[in-house]
Parts: sequence; C-alpha cells; structure tokens
Amino acid sequence: MIRLIDSLSYSNRLRGMSPMWKCGFAAALFILSYGSHPPVQAAIFAWMIVWVVRYARIPLKAHMVMLGTACLFFIASVPALLIEIQPGSAVAPGSSMFVLWSRPYGSVYVTETGLHTAETLFMRAAACLSAVSFIMFTTPVAELFQVMKRLRFPVLALELMLITYRFLFILTETAHDLYTAQRARGGHNGFRGRLNDTAMLIVRLFAKTMHRYKGLSHGLVSRGFTEEIRLAPYRAGTVPARYRLESGIGVAILLLLECWLRWRGIV
Repeated sequence: MIRLIDSLSYSNRLRGMSPMWKCGFAAALFILSYGSHPPVQAAIFAWMIVWVVRYARIPLKAHMVMLGTACLFFIASVPALLIEIQPGSAVAPGSSMFVLWSRPYGSVYVTETGLHTAETLFMRAAACLSAVSFIMFTTPVAELFQVMKRLRFPVLALELMLITYRFLFILTETAHDLYTAQRARGGHNGFRGRLNDTAMLIVRLFAKTMHRYKGLSHGLVSRGFTEEIRLAPYRAGTVPARYRLESGIGVAILLLLECWLRWRGIV
C-alpha cells in the first residue's frame, strides 16, 4: 500500500500545485473536522472525496482501500465504546438499547450513550482521515519534508522521519523477497506450514533488514555524509484561481454551517 500511495502522489493531477497551499488547506479542514458537528464532518468527507478522486484523478478503489484500512483501527475500539457490563440481572431503565446477554449474575447490553459516542467518533475520524488522505495522495513525502523545513521543524526530527520512511521501503521490499522465495520453494502450504513459514520469515526479516540498513548507512558515509541530510530546495508551485476560489468558498460555507448549528444548539 505504501508503494501505491507513493507512486500516486507523484502522478496525480494536483502534483504541480504549491505543497504549502495544499498542506494549509488540509490543515484547515482537519482542524474544522476535529471541532465541528457531524453534518459538517460528513460534508468535509464528501468534499475531500471530490478533490481526491475527481480533481487529483486518484482511483476510487485505492482511496477507499486506504480509508477502509485506517478505519480498521476504529472498528477494533467499537466494542469498548458500545458494550456495557453490569453485575446483577437488573438493567437500569432507559440506559440500554439492546440487551445482548442476561444472566442472574450479570448483563451485557448496548447503551444509547455508547452508540452516540461511537457515531460521533466515527464521523470525526472519517473527516480527519479524509483531510489527511488529500495530502497523502497529492503531495510526495519529499515535498512534505520541504514544507516542514520551511515551517522551522527541528532538523533532527526531519532526519529521523526521512530515515524511517526509507526504512519502511526496505522493510516491505525485504519481506516481499523472502515471501516470494518461500513460495518458490513450496512454502506456505496448509495452516501449520503457513505458521512455520511466517515465523521463519519474521526471524529472517529482522536480520536481512538490519543488514540492508547497515549498507544504506555505509552508502551515506561513502558519499560524504556530514551528520546532516540536505533536502532539495523548496519549489512553490502555482495554484489555479478556480481551486483557490472553490476552496475559499467551501471553507466559508462549512464555517457558516457550523456557526448555524452551534447557534441552534444542535449537538
């Protein structure tokens, strides 16, 4: 998935636009998504799909797969938000929507408060994730580092992020090579065989990855590395007037909608 996102970030229709403007636009929507009402968050989610799929020409399948994969972390936390356990057979009146399991010594049920909390958190996570996905699919990581450098991020933090990002590619490439070699030798057949081969792959993956990472370090030293990784100079691209106008009007409408919802007292 990381290779697909990296390749799409270089080949999308919004690639030549100013990375600073794209980051600012996504940051504004992210902040608005975090503190707004669910209707505004739903509007941001739908609007970001238009930007990513229609304007940037990112395949809808790739965008949905990325969002769905990220939402798996939220789904894992849903039971803790919805399910309540109460000792005894009596359930407090009006506190539950659906009793899942009831015995004389305890009851398990879903609460209205938990359902409302899960719905609110899901809309917030989806809206914030859509704003982040706009940056992921339209701006290469190298340009993101340039933007962070212009924003005076600590140099040490930038170097650690750059090395970690490179390390992820080494890790995935090494894992793919080991898996292909195991399959070519007849591995991963049957449940027991998959467990044994996966355990062997994990053990060898660490050693192989560290060996390749050491080679990367030696390569940096041989090329004159002086304890500072220099980034390419920042290039400010142009932003078409149409996109500037649409983004400004869209953010203004979302802010007005949020103010109207707060004025009406809608939770």
